[in-house]
Amino acid sequence: MADTVTAHPSTGRPAADGRRRAQRRKRRLAVVFVLPALLLLGALVVYPVLFSFGRSLFDADGDRFVGAANYAAIVQDPATLKAIRNSAIWVVVAPTLLTGLGLLLAVLTEKVRWATAFKLVLFLPMAVSFLAAGIIFRLAYEQDPDRGVLNAAVVGVHDGFDDAAAYPTARAREGHGLTGAAGGPYSTASTVRPGGSLSLGFIGVAPDAMPAGAKAAAADAAADAPGTDAIGGVVYLDFAPGGAGTPGRVDPGEKGLPGMTVEAVRDGRVTATATTADDGTFRFTGLDDGAYTVRLPAANFEAPYQGVNWLGPALVTPAIIGAYLWVWTGFSMVLIGAGLAAIPRDALEAARMDGATEGQIFRKITVPLLAPVLTVVFVTLVINVMKVFDLVWIIAPGPVQEEANVLATRMWLVSFGGGNDQGLGSALSMVLLLLVVPAMIFNVRRFRRSGA
Repeated sequence: MADTVTAHPSTGRPAADGRRRAQRRKRRLAVVFVLPALLLLGALVVYPVLFSFGRSLFDADGDRFVGAANYAAIVQDPATLKAIRNSAIWVVVAPTLLTGLGLLLAVLTEKVRWATAFKLVLFLPMAVSFLAAGIIFRLAYEQDPDRGVLNAAVVGVHDGFDDAAAYPTARAREGHGLTGAAGGPYSTASTVRPGGSLSLGFIGVAPDAMPAGAKAAAADAAADAPGTDAIGGVVYLDFAPGGAGTPGRVDPGEKGLPGMTVEAVRDGRVTATATTADDGTFRFTGLDDGAYTVRLPAANFEAPYQGVNWLGPALVTPAIIGAYLWVWTGFSMVLIGAGLAAIPRDALEAARMDGATEGQIFRKITVPLLAPVLTVVFVTLVINVMKVFDLVWIIAPGPVQEEANVLATRMWLVSFGGGNDQGLGSALSMVLLLLVVPAMIFNVRRFRRSGA
């Protein structure tokens, strides 16, 4: 036909020009579709990064150029160095524990009947925001066993092996024969010889805190002669109902303090020990002649065990990491479980037929085949923990906030939480970015290689 264009048999230029025009059209079309995403990426990522870098070169007010002074201040500020140390602890501990737990749970779920339900229960915390998780664990870590569930469990176990003191609030009535500070021990102000007796009055015990078996104090116990080789007496609550009675004397209506340990001390050595009966009476027998001091040891008045101070300076960071593990263990387990499902079963069966134990199969086959998945999970968690903020800010109480700070919380405190130094805060944000970017690049390259 007359209008047909025929390419030169040696050069083929018209055909090449047509292909180039088609490629240009495709590129323009691609730009049209990608441009909105590029504009959004520039507005939300590129511009803030460039602005933060520029702002980090100025002082707190943003009026004076200080160059790298803010970056130098980072390594000179003890609070910032502590935040960097805590961030390093997070990066090492949290991803390692999560990857290990995820691997262990992924393997175990393959061997249980209700694997799907088990995975669902473990993954549920992922649906909880860090704000809600922080509030939950702030309450769980409460020091008061009546409010904090963890300390309630710890105190329950402790008290199961170690009996609590019977009278933690009791104190001796001053000026009536006993000396000692609050919390004990209490000793008689004067010595007593065998054949003598005494009455030891205490106050500060609420009626509802009295043991159920407590009986009326034996009013005549102090008057009865216990014998020439014995010392006797009564330990009682020196408070009658309605406030009646005479201090220092057993009055009607006053109860004995049962279960109180009483010691007879001579020359600094305990020679006899007794325990008060339900009516508060006690007796030491078989004593040699001499002067004795009667003592009530501090064990009678020890404050009840209050559990572990989870949110104290020493444990606040591990406690917050524990909350983070609760939220993210399901994520790690599901990803590793997906990788585990892709492992060729014939390799595992062949190893079993060759006589390999389950432990050997796990170490020498399962873990090596899962290495790419484990690496991706670990690096992803490293990126995540570098940016952790919510849990640290919510769980750590104000007095120990500085002990728990990580780079993200330190950056917020310096910039907006009272520091009002956005120059230093911007420098901290750039440091945080520089720490996160290598892990992100590693993950992107890993995904590309796996996709290829």
